[in-house]
Amino acid sequence: MPHAYDELPRTPANFVPLSPLSYLARTAMIYPTRTAIIHGERHLSWQQTYARCRQFADQLTKLGIGKNDTVSTLLPNIPAMLEAHFAVPMTGAVLNTINTRLDANTIAFILQHAESKVLLVDPEFVPVAREALAQLSQAALEKDSAEQNNSEQSSSKQSIVVIDVADSEWQGADDRIGELEYESWIAQGNPEFDWQLPSDEWNAISLNYTSGTTGNPKGVVYHHRGAYLNAASNLLAWGMPPHSTYLWTLPLFHCNGWCFPWSMAANAGTSVCLRKVEPVKIFELIARYKVGYFCGAPIVHNMLINTPEHERVPVNHQVQAMVAGAAPPAAIIEGMARLGFNITHTYGLTETYGPAALCAKQDDWAALDIASQAERNSRQGVPYHLQDAMRVLDPQTMQPVPNDGQTLGEIMFRGNIVMKGYLKNPQATQEVFAGGWFHSGDLAVAHSDGYAKITDRSKDVIISGGENISSLEVEEALYRHPAILTAAVVAKPDDKWQEVPCAFVELKKGHEHTSIDELLAHCRQHLAKFKVPKDIIVSEIPKTSTGKLQKFVLRDWLKQGKTSA
Repeated sequence: MPHAYDELPRTPANFVPLSPLSYLARTAMIYPTRTAIIHGERHLSWQQTYARCRQFADQLTKLGIGKNDTVSTLLPNIPAMLEAHFAVPMTGAVLNTINTRLDANTIAFILQHAESKVLLVDPEFVPVAREALAQLSQAALEKDSAEQNNSEQSSSKQSIVVIDVADSEWQGADDRIGELEYESWIAQGNPEFDWQLPSDEWNAISLNYTSGTTGNPKGVVYHHRGAYLNAASNLLAWGMPPHSTYLWTLPLFHCNGWCFPWSMAANAGTSVCLRKVEPVKIFELIARYKVGYFCGAPIVHNMLINTPEHERVPVNHQVQAMVAGAAPPAAIIEGMARLGFNITHTYGLTETYGPAALCAKQDDWAALDIASQAERNSRQGVPYHLQDAMRVLDPQTMQPVPNDGQTLGEIMFRGNIVMKGYLKNPQATQEVFAGGWFHSGDLAVAHSDGYAKITDRSKDVIISGGENISSLEVEEALYRHPAILTAAVVAKPDDKWQEVPCAFVELKKGHEHTSIDELLAHCRQHLAKFKVPKDIIVSEIPKTSTGKLQKFVLRDWLKQGKTSA
């Protein structure tokens, strides 16, 4: 017999799907005249932003965009990018924010894999977009040609509507490739567009690509529920008061800006846009708009610390800065403190909506010396407020490692702030969710207070300036050169970027005179600029008795300043 508790009905009156779209509707109703977005001299209220998002969504539906269609962007941190985070899911479609630093080959792969129907492009990225779209067209022609004898085969050409997004803050050429122009296009939309919350909070809201261990991008799918919860978790983790002002130093293409577009809607705060990370500009905007919050990789903080004092606009208020990626060294924590900025260290992956763990500060840390504070703040810490769990588990037994600061395990997550899975990749999805936990691939220990601390990366992913670089992808590019016999790419410590890719190579017999410059030029032809090795070292690479490359030895060499045994 069902219990009386279980017989109570779930109805529209007491159960509504969670979606960050509700944050926008609420804030626009309650605080219509408060400033939502600042970009240059342009200020948009929450009422205006809500209306523009609805116009945007209405126009997308007129293009035939609906549930599970993909809308891609190649945009910097400008109002249209923020608006896309609401307008696209209002139609039931999925937002795919493409990393603007990628090469045309990778962008073409993403557009094809995501089956993108619409692409929004900023003039700065028109050249790479044009090349990527040309590659898609060429690939489609070749496929059609190969299958021309099959009368039932329809054209494989992928039709993508391209929309140009002009920006008054862009100082370069006004290059365009689209059939439509964003501002005039959305102006034709209905500001009262009748959008609906998703029927199921498990529906996809966004698609982000991350480098896998093979170097091929994997499509990470987020759902409305996770986006809603992580947006709220951001506010809780930082203790952000209502109506905070947030500066967009973090790329909006990176894990949907760590879910902060939705956080700022919930906060009824103000987003200050920034096309490019420029330290002097950052100081100017922080002082001008009394910015209280910003996020970034350690390199962003380093740039601020190393800005000459005479170039800084004085900041006379407390600023909170969130850092992720490599753990912040003591010099960054101390340097930012001198600037009046307080650092919070978070940790996560693309698969966890960006930050899903926090190095939660304890009151007694403030009495410690700066080195001790840095040691504690450098840990990956504990789960985010609305993440169910983060543990250091033995990947074989799936049991927690002891809190001794020595026993090695793997950081694993479980909860609502974990992706739906990898798009069109059921095997990788099954593997990464083995045992009912998301396997991060990051090796770590657990300290006596339960805080996790990463010691190594099992997948050999290099985090450079907050960007993930697959060492295997770089190795694959090196192996395409006829002179390369063996290649091993590892992370090299770097004062500016925290980590950079460094390649060790063995040359084939008869190719001993191949120059480093030639190898670097070869890499530039096959890799995005930020993935090109900063150093290439010709050396015998240490191997096990079975021929496996010993990358840990190479890392030790670099830490010791050596290039060979």
